[in-house]
Amino acid sequence: MFDKILIANRGEIACRIIKTARRMGIATVAVYSEADAGTLHVELADEAVLIGPPAAAESYLVIEKIVQACKDSGAQAVHPGFGFLAENAGFVEALEAAGIAFIGPATRAIAAMGDKIESKKLAAEAQVSTVPGHMDLIEDAEQALRISREVGYPVMIKASAGGGGKGMRIARDDDEAREGFRSARSEAKSSFADDRVFIEKFIEEPRHIEIQVLADTQGNAVYLGERECSIQRRHQKVIEEAPSPFLDEETRAAMGTQAVALAQAVDYRSAGTVEFIVDLDRNFYFLEMNTRIQVEHPVTEMITGLDLVEWMIRVAAGEKLGFSQDQISLNGWAMEARVYAEDPTRNFMPSIGRLVRYIEPEAGGLENGCSVRVDSGVVEGSEISMFYDPMIAKLVTHGPDRPAAIAAMQAALDGFAIRGIAQNTSFLAAVLAHERFHEGRLTTNFIAEEFPDGFHGGSPAGETLARLLAVAVVLQRVWDAREARISGQLAGRAKTLGDDWVVVTAEDNHPVTLSEAGEGEGVGDAYQVSGAAGDRLVESAWRPGEALFRGRIDGRPATVQVDRRGPWWQLTHGGARLEALVLTARAAELAARMPRKEPPDLSRFLLSPMPGLLVSLAVGAGQEVKAGEELAVVEAMKMENVLRAQRDGVVAKVHAEAGASLAVDQAILEFE
Repeated sequence: MFDKILIANRGEIACRIIKTARRMGIATVAVYSEADAGTLHVELADEAVLIGPPAAAESYLVIEKIVQACKDSGAQAVHPGFGFLAENAGFVEALEAAGIAFIGPATRAIAAMGDKIESKKLAAEAQVSTVPGHMDLIEDAEQALRISREVGYPVMIKASAGGGGKGMRIARDDDEAREGFRSARSEAKSSFADDRVFIEKFIEEPRHIEIQVLADTQGNAVYLGERECSIQRRHQKVIEEAPSPFLDEETRAAMGTQAVALAQAVDYRSAGTVEFIVDLDRNFYFLEMNTRIQVEHPVTEMITGLDLVEWMIRVAAGEKLGFSQDQISLNGWAMEARVYAEDPTRNFMPSIGRLVRYIEPEAGGLENGCSVRVDSGVVEGSEISMFYDPMIAKLVTHGPDRPAAIAAMQAALDGFAIRGIAQNTSFLAAVLAHERFHEGRLTTNFIAEEFPDGFHGGSPAGETLARLLAVAVVLQRVWDAREARISGQLAGRAKTLGDDWVVVTAEDNHPVTLSEAGEGEGVGDAYQVSGAAGDRLVESAWRPGEALFRGRIDGRPATVQVDRRGPWWQLTHGGARLEALVLTARAAELAARMPRKEPPDLSRFLLSPMPGLLVSLAVGAGQEVKAGEELAVVEAMKMENVLRAQRDGVVAKVHAEAGASLAVDQAILEFE
């Protein structure tokens, strides 16, 4: 077994690997760029080596620097995590030349499976079902058009060396094929230094289901069940679960058998994932094989009880798998939600900045047989940089069945407080609450179909609204009680605390009555609330300044995120947000007469929807533009975003030039 390993990665996956290595008694070495100095993975590792400037191309992707860090630290092996150099055969060769072990598959498997074109040819030879398409390289846009027509629209244009949804475009006609080829190729080059793309048939109403495989160096290989990864946005997975609510035992066994056959065909060793696309009739087709640990590996660990990182290390050290296929069992249900630094109400544009408040949900076992796990690489005060992937954390729950795992996830999201940047927990909660999601009727088109106009946030209604009204008036009572104590101490008199209130929201005024009900059952003070909130007993030990209201409402556990915005309360629960102002009846009457300030008109400006780099400008001052025409391309977190004209007009002024670093809402163009 190794004494010391180096983790050639950053963020949550680096932290994840370090924790397993520490449990195994293995010392760890972290590498970091200048942008990552002081980050959690650097703090957790036993040693850390600076490898260059913030840009990944000058640090995490430079093979020579990683190899030198191994030599300087005495690391005997390297775990690559996912992304960066994880599927780079040249990296493995460089490590082998330096006498350093690679915690992953051999170069043959990486080269064959990491290249999507070659992998599909090998899959076909191994009699694995594959998607129809053109597997040879495509030289230019005209060739892409010809091939797209031959395969038949819709088609998927994909980067050969791609991953994580980057370098992928769906084309439904010639125009989309032409632009998709250009965009996919450009994005592939910037993300993977490899601009090769291929084209395959895009299957309508597909499910994305993948099989986890594990193989050792003695020829033993097993599959560890499947993961349902159909909830995706822009081909990037958002919510994953294991097992799939769609597969039956027969299909699971058939997919697993083919996945193992493919792994054995390339003498695979270590953990890997064979991804399939599955149609309505449970016909499945090979998509690709990822020769690395997957982002969503925790759900497999939760239902199998196996530590995949540990087995990757053991296999790399020459150990044999300690179990056979018939000894693997799937227990319960696991679900993972990816928490990203992005604004779902602004078309999921990336968000950067400092985590001024970061409170993870409580991990560990719950009363109902469920458990919560958080894989993260940040702490309060960490900075989300524009240079890397926007993932903040992975939230994982496990339960005896699918409904229990979903309920545990919903409760955990309520307790995940993140402030300082935009993030997607409200959107995740909305997906989990959707009836179609609960029914398990999933496809990779789920988000596009159920949120066709994007996500605009949820407003509480019915039972959720009533519960939040009750919480709002309790918060106000606790707030006023503190002010009364301060007032009494400073002025020699106490402020009178009233019982009758009006909770003012954007939609209505809600009369509410509150009275104290003594101490709750181990959860703090108790209040009886009635009126618009119904008749409810609210118990909590919340105090002003706390970001989470934890307590019970009518005896049931409840967690509500709390923010104070001047005199307003901003309450978030179940993905819904309530802006509430708690006033006396007279104050509410007077507040209704106050004039409202209209927001400024910004319709004449093209604003950057995210912080990022202005890659190109397609127009200049005085130029006429038509609705839908490309105006600019902004790159952020390794993704290119094309900004288009919303209507016909004339460019009056250019406010930013190509190459400029943009802040969110910074003006790029102004129209007449």
